[in-house]
Amino acid sequence: MDQVYIRDVAKYIGQQITIKGWLYNKTDKGRLQFLMIRDGTGMIQVVAFKKEMTAEAFEAALAVTQESSLIVSGIVRQDERAAGGFELSLSDIQIVQLTQDYPITPKEHGIDFLMDNRHLWLRSRNQWAILRVRSAVIRAIRDYLDNNGFILMDTPILTPAACEGTTTLFETEYFGEKAYLTQSGQLYNEATIMAFGRTYCFGPAFRAEKSKTRRHLIEFWMVEPEMAYADLEECLRVEENLVSYIIQRTLEECAEELKILERDTSRLEGIVPPFPRISYTDAIAVLKEMGEELPWGEDFGAPHEVAIASRYDKPVFVHRYPAQCKAFYMETDPLDPQLSLSADLLAPEGYGEIIGGGQRTASLELLERRIAEQNLPREAFEWYLDLRRYGTVPHSGFGLGVERTVTFICGIHHIRETIPFPRTLGRIYP
Repeated sequence: MDQVYIRDVAKYIGQQITIKGWLYNKTDKGRLQFLMIRDGTGMIQVVAFKKEMTAEAFEAALAVTQESSLIVSGIVRQDERAAGGFELSLSDIQIVQLTQDYPITPKEHGIDFLMDNRHLWLRSRNQWAILRVRSAVIRAIRDYLDNNGFILMDTPILTPAACEGTTTLFETEYFGEKAYLTQSGQLYNEATIMAFGRTYCFGPAFRAEKSKTRRHLIEFWMVEPEMAYADLEECLRVEENLVSYIIQRTLEECAEELKILERDTSRLEGIVPPFPRISYTDAIAVLKEMGEELPWGEDFGAPHEVAIASRYDKPVFVHRYPAQCKAFYMETDPLDPQLSLSADLLAPEGYGEIIGGGQRTASLELLERRIAEQNLPREAFEWYLDLRRYGTVPHSGFGLGVERTVTFICGIHHIRETIPFPRTLGRIYP
């Protein structure tokens, strides 16, 4: 019969089906062989009983090796003891390719070995679960934005200037001119909102940061919504609604994957608006009380973010950072020009920042002064200055890092496992 996917076997109890996949592992009990088969949609235990099969088919079940590709046929049985609650009573097996000496065995392997073999490590159960969560997160992001008045705009990967600081740019040559891999699509979407009201871009971003922390990638994916006629408060409202929607959708769609990862989902279920808020200045005082003292005016590092977020069971907004530690385009607080109308969203449980954003300056004069103060090439930003010359309005936006969000939802230690082929400091293979 036609191929049936493992995710759908519950529809075929008592029926003969065919599954096409790979051998994940095998338990040898002599006349009983237990084959764990995966097909990309899930895993199922296949039971080969010698007396119920032809001699040729049983020999094939004995011979099949880890990660061999195979086609199996049998009757679907319901069994609560089996993984997923179902198993397949094998009647026939066809080995498509018999694998020899598969390098990733059930024994423990070091992380460098696993990263060198990332193209194979993707097949392991935990990595499969993490990347399925990633897919669900991306789908939830798009659904929320598409259904709440935002329009997708694709922004350039090659750009003529920095968005987030000149020290983390990847430089390349563009027909005799300097160009850079994008750090963010934000500046371009500040242009698109003047035509469409609310937009977002979704794609890779690149930061040449010489950092080896568990929270950094050189190439990562980011969704960046921008909104015309939106102040900081509206920006925070959209952020908390989006994050809550992502988490609740993932809990609904990825219960099995989160179970595989042994994620304590009770820590996620209560993440609904409103999220707590604390000003940067108050956060500095809290850090001092906690023994993590930091001079006012300096940006937070990972230990400071972790310390602040540890006081909450939901993500927490830290708002109104000093203007000196935020990007040139950030609006100043009208009540205190030393402060910016900015906010970072810090996840609990030690995961730190997952969103950065705020209100963008609408003033041509302030933007010109900031560009000069930071020695940015004005000619590269003339088009951006035009947005303040022709119909400027209050506007806000933010960037959500997909990999950091997935790391938090999955409850895993390192960000490198949340993207199929991570780019970290010193690693570009495979």
